[in-house]
Amino acid sequence: MEQVFQVDLRGVVDLLSHHLYGSPRVYLRELLQNAVDAITARRAIDAAAPAEVRIETPDRTDDGSIRVHDSGIGLTEAEVHTFLATIGRSGKRDDLGFARHEFLGQFGIGLLSCFLVADEAQVITRSAKGGPTVRWIGYADGRYRVERAAEERAEPGTTVILVPRRDMQQWVTPTTVVELATLFGSLLPFPVTVNGQTVTEPGLPWRTAHPTPADRQAALARYAGETFGFTPFASFDISCAESGLTGVAFVLPQAASPAAKSGSRVYLKRMLLAENVTGLLPEWAFFVRCVVDTTELRPTASREALYEDDLLEATRDAIGTQIRDWLVELSASNPAGLADFLRIHDMGVKALALHDDDMLRLVDQWLPVETNAGRIPLAEFRRRFGAVRYTPSVEEFRQLAAVSSAQGLGLVNGGYSYLTEILERLPAIDPEILVTRLDPAELATHFDLVDPATELALRPFLSTAQRCLDRLDCEVALRTFDPPSLAALYLLDRDTQHRAELRATRAIADDLWADVLGAFDTEPDADRPQLVLNHRNPLVRRICGVTDPRLVTTAVEALYSQALLLGQHPLRPVDIALLNRSFVGLLDWAVHDTEGES
Repeated sequence: MEQVFQVDLRGVVDLLSHHLYGSPRVYLRELLQNAVDAITARRAIDAAAPAEVRIETPDRTDDGSIRVHDSGIGLTEAEVHTFLATIGRSGKRDDLGFARHEFLGQFGIGLLSCFLVADEAQVITRSAKGGPTVRWIGYADGRYRVERAAEERAEPGTTVILVPRRDMQQWVTPTTVVELATLFGSLLPFPVTVNGQTVTEPGLPWRTAHPTPADRQAALARYAGETFGFTPFASFDISCAESGLTGVAFVLPQAASPAAKSGSRVYLKRMLLAENVTGLLPEWAFFVRCVVDTTELRPTASREALYEDDLLEATRDAIGTQIRDWLVELSASNPAGLADFLRIHDMGVKALALHDDDMLRLVDQWLPVETNAGRIPLAEFRRRFGAVRYTPSVEEFRQLAAVSSAQGLGLVNGGYSYLTEILERLPAIDPEILVTRLDPAELATHFDLVDPATELALRPFLSTAQRCLDRLDCEVALRTFDPPSLAALYLLDRDTQHRAELRATRAIADDLWADVLGAFDTEPDADRPQLVLNHRNPLVRRICGVTDPRLVTTAVEALYSQALLLGQHPLRPVDIALLNRSFVGLLDWAVHDTEGES
């Protein structure tokens, strides 16, 4: 035997209040929505019909209720049963004409939001199609009744009456109701009043006419201050015909975190959907805040966010294109303004350049980046040095910048967010651009050799130094290079670094994992890292003249440790032990020399 589902309205209301709606304040939004839909329906059959929504707060009513009056189409008794006593049925609403896209809602679960603030809701309505005034009374426990109203309404329309529960009275005070009506309904095309005070504006702020473009920009700046609390760096119009969207984008006047979601103020058919809607803007556009009105985008069930579908994706792409076009236009018409923008929002522009060639060209021409020749745009860097060499980390750049500069090599610091990816994308806009990651071992090819006679004389020193470094799996080399202030440089190419890390891991792994990792070490005799000693450095020349093998070992260990620290290379346990030992050894020799002199 088939049974009919029973609905516990109290449970539904609890579900709405705790899981669907973010706050009880939405009760007024839903009442405004129903009133606007009723007016829209009446205007469809009578274009000259009055259009207004009046709200009275408990301090103006005899029974302490809040009342929302509209001059809409009203409902017949049959429609009252269909619209107000049925949850989740849309077919009848379609038949009655309330499912067209002109309407904000279709008298669906919205009326249930009344029970967020009251245990009883009354609807007094008279249909423009004819018939008597009908009174519907619904209760939070699921009961309702329909009857003829004691008094006939003079004109078609509807009045909703709510007596708030004691714990919800703060939501119906005059101040709160004015704030909520202004928040949700200020852009509605019909007048909305609260206790006689009009809360609607004459039109959309971005469509209001102004004497000059400067006046319009000033008015939009004031609107941004009132809406978001900041004076924008710039503002520009955005639109998407496919989703019936118009609006204005405001560029933030201060840097924003790339991880922050760009929230937009979204109106749906001029009713506020939510103040901080995510997903309307591309993720990279975190430097923009928008206010928009749309007629076609779909809201979620809570009407506090946008439904993710193909139309929203197309709208997001269209807005992204317009933000990019604004930046490109700014680079052509106001280079100084672009420079100011880049100082504030370089992260956003770099994020956009990752997948947009026009923005990549803009970054190439205008965005200053850190190089060993100062902060200059990439295009200027190429004019000076030709090829673009870069390091993928800030630490590696700091180690090699001065040495590269001394050898006449240009070097870009690619260690900041997005920059390495941008550098590697440069050939996409010009195939002749040569971009390479600097291999530290490449620097050794630019160093000068020590003359043969000097190297022959220093062979005993170099042999002792090599024996010292053999246990550290490192080669020693003696060269002359600039700057002379740098005593030693620890160099390893990427393959050597990988093998060194593999061997370090094997050294601390158990036997099983050591054997597994050993299978990856296919070139046990491959090149080792190099400690390059700079013979132009006065300290190195003095050390080269030392004949005591113990002191040579201590000095070379100290130079090795210093090179690791200056290069910010990771220290293995053996390196830390060597650092401590060389430091203590040098102190010991210093004390020994002092005692000898005394």
